[in-house]
Amino acid sequence: MKHTMPKNFPVESTLGTQEIKVDDTTLRDGEQTAGVVFANTEKVRIAKLLDEIGVDQIEAGIPAMGGDERDVIEEIAHLGLRSSVLGWNRANTLDIQTSLDCGVDAIAISLATSDIHIETKLKKDRDWVLRTIRECVAYAKDKNPDVYISVNAEDASRTEIGFLVEYAKAAKEEGADRIRFCDTIGLMEPFRTYEVVKHLREESGLEVEMHTHNDFGMAVANAIAGIHGGAAWVNVTVGGLGERAGNAALEEVVMALKYIEGVDIGMDTARFREIGEYVMGAAGRQVPAWKSVIGTNMFAHESGIHADGVIKNPKTYEVFPPSEVGLERQIVVGKHSGSRALELKFGEYGIEVTKEEAAELLPRVRQMAIELKRSLFDKELIYIYNDWKAEKK
Repeated sequence: MKHTMPKNFPVESTLGTQEIKVDDTTLRDGEQTAGVVFANTEKVRIAKLLDEIGVDQIEAGIPAMGGDERDVIEEIAHLGLRSSVLGWNRANTLDIQTSLDCGVDAIAISLATSDIHIETKLKKDRDWVLRTIRECVAYAKDKNPDVYISVNAEDASRTEIGFLVEYAKAAKEEGADRIRFCDTIGLMEPFRTYEVVKHLREESGLEVEMHTHNDFGMAVANAIAGIHGGAAWVNVTVGGLGERAGNAALEEVVMALKYIEGVDIGMDTARFREIGEYVMGAAGRQVPAWKSVIGTNMFAHESGIHADGVIKNPKTYEVFPPSEVGLERQIVVGKHSGSRALELKFGEYGIEVTKEEAAELLPRVRQMAIELKRSLFDKELIYIYNDWKAEKK
């Protein structure tokens, strides 16, 4: 993990040399997106892609579902991946045994910790929650002393902090390796996230993983805030897939860590667009053009001032080069373009136009873009140029 804070960055990151690991849940929480089903062959391919780009842990699914789900988790667990493979479980020994039988090297044991969930969903009390998590962790460790255990605190963001610490300590005493802080309904904000996670980490002594949802558009910000608070793990999905508004997006978290925090976790980011396209295709979706980090508009420039700046020096409007996430820069010609962009664009066609000629062509370009209500295709620019040349004769 390298620390590469950009030169002259206005505020230094406070992360220091903290180690950060990524646990990807595209195959579990990502598939729980309403209307999404991955075929088993797709799940295997996604697991291999995640392993190839350098994800530390892959949450492969829910073995207790049985059938195809269990079969593919067992297959992924035996692929010989560098990544750890984790199975998700409810807090009962039958689920846990099913995961262990699949051969995964890590398990998540999920249990609600907020009073609203305990009382209305589970119909239990806090003492039952503490007893149950102890029994489940102890059972897993008894059956496989080497298995890595994450205890998930569902709805942690609405859990009374004293009880959350008590829950973490109980799990740790039985051998749990980390606690997953779940902002289950995405209602946290970064400043509060930082304070809560910092307190949880310091008081429990247990490693913390961030699992953040995007209901208010703050999943990535909350994940980063939790890391500042001491979380060593971050739970993500490719493209931000997930229930309701989705989860923290893998590519956004990794690139934010690298270019905002100066922490390079060593992932093969040049394949982000590739894996994004594959996962979204398997999910029956497309990567939106305006998507952060891997959307094609990330490096598409139309505004005259922006295009001119990027032509002179890409760093004027691009934090990192497009090739770093598997994209290419595009100078788009449309209503907001300037003459400098026309000079460059016609140069791509092997047509040299002077500054004065570009300025003369520009009103025609803008007029067509307004009439068509979009940017112009290459052939349309050539039509404009040919018509203009014909009129000049």
